[in-house]
Amino acid sequence: MSSFFSSRRKFLKQVGGTALAFQVVPSRVFGANERLSVGCIGIGGKGAGDVKDIADAGADIVALCDVDERRRGKNMAERFPKAPFHKDFRRLLEKEGKHLDAVSVSTPDHLHCHAAVWAMRMGKHVYVQKPMAHSVWEARYMTQVAKEQGVATQMGNQAHANEPIRRAVELIRAGIIGKVKEVHTWTNRPIWPQGITEMPKAQPIPNSLDWYLWLGPAPDRPYHESYCPFKWRGWWDFGTGALGDMGCHIMDMPFWALELRHPTSVEARTNGSTEFGGPKAATITYRFPEGQYSHELDFCWYDGNKKDRQMPPVSVFEGTDFNSESAKKLDCLLIGDKGKFLFQRGTTRWFVYPKDRLEEFKDTPETIRRVPNEDAEWVEACKGGPAALSHFDHSGPFTETVLLGNLAIRAGKKIEWDGPNMKATNAPEVSELIQRPYRADWEL
Repeated sequence: MSSFFSSRRKFLKQVGGTALAFQVVPSRVFGANERLSVGCIGIGGKGAGDVKDIADAGADIVALCDVDERRRGKNMAERFPKAPFHKDFRRLLEKEGKHLDAVSVSTPDHLHCHAAVWAMRMGKHVYVQKPMAHSVWEARYMTQVAKEQGVATQMGNQAHANEPIRRAVELIRAGIIGKVKEVHTWTNRPIWPQGITEMPKAQPIPNSLDWYLWLGPAPDRPYHESYCPFKWRGWWDFGTGALGDMGCHIMDMPFWALELRHPTSVEARTNGSTEFGGPKAATITYRFPEGQYSHELDFCWYDGNKKDRQMPPVSVFEGTDFNSESAKKLDCLLIGDKGKFLFQRGTTRWFVYPKDRLEEFKDTPETIRRVPNEDAEWVEACKGGPAALSHFDHSGPFTETVLLGNLAIRAGKKIEWDGPNMKATNAPEVSELIQRPYRADWEL
């Protein structure tokens, strides 16, 4: 436990005195064939894939970090034999910072903000897995720090960089279904326990795991396999539930296409306990004001696994070849005043009704640049190229919106939302859910 408490003040002293002293803006100019040097924080599970993908995009992996030393297994050690391994991301930044241009963060949700902010304050570009933050306040704060530091950023909602979403955005903005008046999105998650009614009792901590580093800023809890390594998503202390996991993927295209920003209200209907974590199933309705591409708009989210699964009502599929059951292989429906657009982010096989509108809009020009993938887009941005399009100026407000659904779930009532001031005007009691307190030595 001593390693957890000892390094923060030492780290801050060595790199600038206080957390607010990090004001180093990246200034290195890259040559045509020069490679980006990246440190990777969180290298198990999805993190292992992120390390590989960033390396495949042309970056050099020069440092690795994970709270569980088993994560640096044979494959990772063989591929990156010269990359020092650390358990504490603060130690990685302290010891390896002078060698780093950028950092990836693929930890559980509750550590995203801290790792990313500390790196950005050192002038490092950052890639952060979705959702980019654990709370609404953290998403706003990360966006602010990125802007102040002038670093290249990217949230890891991979499909944002791919053809289906970028082309769908162009078609929606071109008016393929007219001005949009409803959005419906859905998922079969969670695939981990939710609706939990009691906290688990303590279990022995695995020898390879630094549990107190894993907890980081989260409340002090005894170790249990129900949290780590996989099921943390279902607990409010560490994860953001089915909504946080999949919303940043599935809600992305319509949020981007319609140029949405702050909803005016959010309301949730749930099935199962929400005391300790996400519900078994939820239906969430965001209300947005009228914009260039949309009328005043209800944006609905549905989740749940197996028998608890929520789906849009049958009526929204009228006039299409789908119903609630057959549409489960898709995950998004936009209803405009001239038609309906059914979508899945992994394919360009559009389902547009009336069907002749697809032919009518086939020559819609490309207005959004195309890239090989999200990792290549971010690596090039870090080296001085165009900004990655899931940068924090986009993904910050988007993540705020997604996580407002969890605020409504936990509040147990409709939230009237003042987005610019980040306040629930009818529910001041949820302020600690908007910005939660951190454990000692982890304050931002």
